[in-house]
Amino acid sequence: MKNTLEQPRKDHTVLIASIIIVSVFTLLGAVFPDGTGKVIYAINAFLCNDLGWLYLLMVALLVGFGLTIACSKYGTVRLGKDDDKPEFSNFQWFALLFGGGIGIGLVFWSVAEPMMHYATGPLDDPYTPAAMQTAIRLCFAHEGVHCWGLFAVCGLALGYFQYRKGLPCLISSAFYPLIGEKIHGPIGKTIDIIAVFATVFGISTSLGLGAMQISGGINYIWGIDTTNITTAFIIAIITVLFTLATVSGLHRWMSKVVNWKTWISIGFMIFILVFGGTVFIMQTMVDTFGAYISKFVMQTFWYGDPEWLSSWTVFYWAWWIAWAPFCGQFFARVSKGRTIRQMFFGGTLLPAGFSFLWITIYAAAGFNANTSTGGIISQAVDVDYTTALYALLQQLPAYQVTAPLALFLVVICFVGAADSATLVLPMLTSGGELHPSKKSRAFWGVAQGAVTIVLILIGGQTALKVLQTASVAAAFPFMFIMLFMCLGVWKALREEFNPELAGQPLIFSFGKKKVSDPEVQEDFGELRSENK
Repeated sequence: MKNTLEQPRKDHTVLIASIIIVSVFTLLGAVFPDGTGKVIYAINAFLCNDLGWLYLLMVALLVGFGLTIACSKYGTVRLGKDDDKPEFSNFQWFALLFGGGIGIGLVFWSVAEPMMHYATGPLDDPYTPAAMQTAIRLCFAHEGVHCWGLFAVCGLALGYFQYRKGLPCLISSAFYPLIGEKIHGPIGKTIDIIAVFATVFGISTSLGLGAMQISGGINYIWGIDTTNITTAFIIAIITVLFTLATVSGLHRWMSKVVNWKTWISIGFMIFILVFGGTVFIMQTMVDTFGAYISKFVMQTFWYGDPEWLSSWTVFYWAWWIAWAPFCGQFFARVSKGRTIRQMFFGGTLLPAGFSFLWITIYAAAGFNANTSTGGIISQAVDVDYTTALYALLQQLPAYQVTAPLALFLVVICFVGAADSATLVLPMLTSGGELHPSKKSRAFWGVAQGAVTIVLILIGGQTALKVLQTASVAAAFPFMFIMLFMCLGVWKALREEFNPELAGQPLIFSFGKKKVSDPEVQEDFGELRSENK
């Protein structure tokens, strides 16, 4: 079968435009952090406060779409040809899915965030047993099924069009059933540029803020004063690590990095479960899991406190949508040969299940230690939330060993997330090459670190927060991009499973424009008996 879709006309529009946008925002954020911040914060306030309901509704629709497709007959469709086999073992696949996502957030927020909700949560009186359960449930809601479901939906859409239909590894490829060859024109390039923008600043700002948290840990553990120069030096070391990991190839160091992180994370969970109050932790885990399941729908649509939601849930939803381009692309990259059902449920439930265990163990241990010490953990969070984990470890055995190991875990988490982004960015800016050059990977690895270092040295944390907020604002247009991606998946799958349309030209309307291409119909409309 002739396939004219595999190699679109290559140009450097996305690369050049992305570099210009990254440079302009970096300079504005570094040189004029206050002025830029006022503009960005005003945009963010409008999106989170006035349109927060839209974020909740869209996330519910996107995750609901993934669940529906996975449970339907379309769930058996393979992300690849019918005889393609998975590239990675089940354990490596899970480790890569989790490592390519937001594991770093769990390290810091699993203790600090529940403590913050415990003191100021929107549903219960503060510092009560009910507030404790709600605090853990809210934390998991922010890091659980909704988060990973977004990544899985984006990943299954990209994997389907890339590996089953032969389209390039680009976000715009999912729009082919809607706009046809226009994915190679201005519309498609705009989509890919938005994805690059969200990815670069999502990783760069997280890298910088995380480095500051590492600096805080160094100060808390060893009493070493840290400055912006110290933080920049930490960023430089991490940049070298994740760039080398990415350039060395997906199967080598990237697999090793995420394997190390997974095993160390499991070791920490077991240690805290054993020494952090096993009975209390298990009681809390059962109680919280039941509350999460029973209140899942309510939590998804709850809008009872708009001010609190704009600071927490809406911000999280926007942040995860901003991360979906690179997490979804990475999910697709490591899931070739798996079915849509495996992609959605594996990409959602496995990492979310691990996150639930992690959060409940750490949070319950934190509450147990807080009660037995008269509030030491909550006091540490009030002073500096980045020290919450170290304050907990200080109440457990072998603190001199576990505290440095926790710092090492933080570094590994950053390396895992950053080298995932450094693999995806060259794909998005090189026309969708499945195996981008080492030079391109190295460029984007160094660029992420360089952008972060410049912001730290010139503007400090203020500049980073400005651009972090800007990347959240970028989630607003990408939210609609993801909606149309789902529509494209549904149309393509319907054609693949509908024998009445197998011999007809593929025609999808998009406004007043129509696409009709018999050769594309041959590809999209091919109906295999085993998929009926």
